[in-house]
Amino acid sequence: MHLFFQELKQGSQKLGLTLSDDALQLLLKYQDALVLWNKAYNLTAIREPKEMLIKHLLDSLSVLPHLPEGRILDIGTGGGMPGMIIALCQPERQCVLLDSNGKKIRFLKQFIADLKLQNVIAVQTRVENEDTIRELGQFDVITSRAFASLTDFVTASEPYMHSNTQICAMKGVVPTEELEVLKSSYSSQIVELHVPHLNEQRHLIVLKKI
Repeated sequence: MHLFFQELKQGSQKLGLTLSDDALQLLLKYQDALVLWNKAYNLTAIREPKEMLIKHLLDSLSVLPHLPEGRILDIGTGGGMPGMIIALCQPERQCVLLDSNGKKIRFLKQFIADLKLQNVIAVQTRVENEDTIRELGQFDVITSRAFASLTDFVTASEPYMHSNTQICAMKGVVPTEELEVLKSSYSSQIVELHVPHLNEQRHLIVLKKI
């Protein structure tokens, strides 16, 4: 059994999730691959596996109970957070992971190939690329954990949206001023997240076009 299996299982249960042992093992395989590739490719500033478990796996898992259904686009996915973690836990959901960083997308493509994952693809491109927008089409849910600015994230998301698309932005502190700017165009729901062993504020901002 994996060194962190019980810790991940208990952490996911505290988040209100009931993940199968297979899903937990997949998540730990992903973390092991991230640790390995990180030594050569510098995919994430977090290097300690225990810290990765909390700040990457559990942090990303915290949004799962609050995500709307449907095809998902993870913009600025980096090493795959939260998009790959969503894909591993919800094999019935189609997921597209998008990033302009070649090293990070190479890692994700290799992991997808090694595990023969059917519900997730990784795409190296800039989010505003018009060919990409045409090829990928529209999504039901658009996520991001990496965007510094909520308003920039909304602008980047809009070409990929249909009338019922929901934007789900992972944030630390609630970006009150940016929500004020967006309120004439978007309704917002703020979900407070409690990540086990993480003593920092976490929120999910869910936006829908008015």
